Amino acid sequence: MQIGLVGLQYSGKTTLFSTLAGKEIDHSITGKVETQIDVMKVPDERLDNMTEIFNPKKEVYATIEVFDIPGLKMQDDGKVKITNEFLNNVKNNDALFYVIRQFNNDSVAHPMTTINPLRDINFLETEFLFYDLEFLEKRITKLKKEVIKIKDDKLKRELIVVEKCYEHLEQEKPLRTLKLTEDELKYLSGFQLLTLKKVAAAVNFDEASIADVDKIVDEIKSKITDDIEIIPFFAEIEYELSLLEPEDRDSFMEDYGIEESALSKILNTSYKILGLQSFFTVGEDECRAWTIKKNYTAQQAAGVIHTDFYNRFIRAEVVSYKNFMQYKSFPKCKEAGVWRLEGKEYVVADGDILNIRHN
Repeated sequence: MQIGLVGLQYSGKTTLFSTLAGKEIDHSITGKVETQIDVMKVPDERLDNMTEIFNPKKEVYATIEVFDIPGLKMQDDGKVKITNEFLNNVKNNDALFYVIRQFNNDSVAHPMTTINPLRDINFLETEFLFYDLEFLEKRITKLKKEVIKIKDDKLKRELIVVEKCYEHLEQEKPLRTLKLTEDELKYLSGFQLLTLKKVAAAVNFDEASIADVDKIVDEIKSKITDDIEIIPFFAEIEYELSLLEPEDRDSFMEDYGIEESALSKILNTSYKILGLQSFFTVGEDECRAWTIKKNYTAQQAAGVIHTDFYNRFIRAEVVSYKNFMQYKSFPKCKEAGVWRLEGKEYVVADGDILNIRHN
């Protein structure tokens, strides 16, 4: 899974990235055009609990790849330029997180001079929508010429899909809100359409705004036109805390009234908007968390472990995490009747522990 942190300059993206990665800020690249990338472990208390029971040789967390993409610069015309470099950075991202400024800093002016999170979210949405509109308009023009010249049914079907998307964008609606079939999405897979990606907004507060967080978030939610997840976080505070020992960090977070870390919020929101969940394989050799889409079958989950497991799937031995933690051993789970055999069409639930039988 890949997510991209995008936003205007001076929004706190690099500070957030450094906090998520648990690294000191690399000031040598701050404000420059390099994209930072880091693979981060997805903390999971369930996996930790099972690791304590099995004491395996290895504990393997699910991972997420985070891209800190250079801030979009305001042009003289009040717009931002969507460059090929920006598109290359976001093209493989499964979700984009708009990093939105809600902190005051007189030494670093906001590109639009004033602090207004709702305006900034709508601005990014509009800029990305205009980019997609312009791209699809050019594609429609080209397809219409090719359909007349080549008379290919595949091109005709693509034209229908592209025109459907263009009409949706003309209504000022992002493509992620348009219901598209799997076949229709295949026609768009080669394009770098920005509004087709899942989106959330991470709003960067400072210490002075802690008391107003709920009020400001509620106000944004009440006025936002699209159903975008709004995540409040505190980049400067959490970055400083990330450099402390875990026990000190937890104590200071409590003092500040921060109940959930930015890392936890970003990860949980990523799973939510992308429709993801986890299942586990556990034993004395290894305890591992695997990420799959919701509604995956047992056979599809087996394929995530190894393609041979998909092709040679026979049965899945299944027990829920909750039931396993009640009895804390597979034999006791079997005695209690909570350990069961499921076929390839079984829909895996979040937290299931699987053992794949294959030939």
